[in-house]
Amino acid sequence: MSTSFYDLSVGSFLQTVSGMKRVLNKGAEFAAKNDIDPNSFVGLKIHDSMLPMLFQVVCIPMHSTKAIEGIKEGVFTPPKSIDPTDYQGLMDIVVATEEALKAYTPEEINGLAGKSMVFKMDSLELPFTAENFVMSFSLPNLNFHATTAYDLLRAQGVPLEKADYLGKMRIGV
Repeated sequence: MSTSFYDLSVGSFLQTVSGMKRVLNKGAEFAAKNDIDPNSFVGLKIHDSMLPMLFQVVCIPMHSTKAIEGIKEGVFTPPKSIDPTDYQGLMDIVVATEEALKAYTPEEINGLAGKSMVFKMDSLELPFTAENFVMSFSLPNLNFHATTAYDLLRAQGVPLEKADYLGKMRIGV
């Protein structure tokens, strides 16, 4: 059996998003158990030259649901600014992203396979097919930002495991 574009994109996005939901929930539980304000996690950075956890989590819908919408529209443009939010807001973003991904049908997404689209940022324009955009841009970016958010919480002592990050795997025959 071959892998469909839906499985490649939405299926993979859902796995990462479900993992991030678990990671953020464990962060909230850890904060509550240890009398830590979870909002203190929002501005965490691995290094001064990197963007904070807020940005890492906001990139989850950007590289999943907004990627699908970019393919539909024929152009993907990252947002110029990000609204500030608290830890609960980050959790809400991930839940909303998961719900939006679950609303896509296989027929709707498989119908986008082979479609041409462009990544635009300022004067940079990169042409992609839908599949190449997902495989070489969206999925690597989604995984980078999810991993960074995981690492930021793990560095604060949140008892996270690899299984938390992996999300719901697609097992079976």
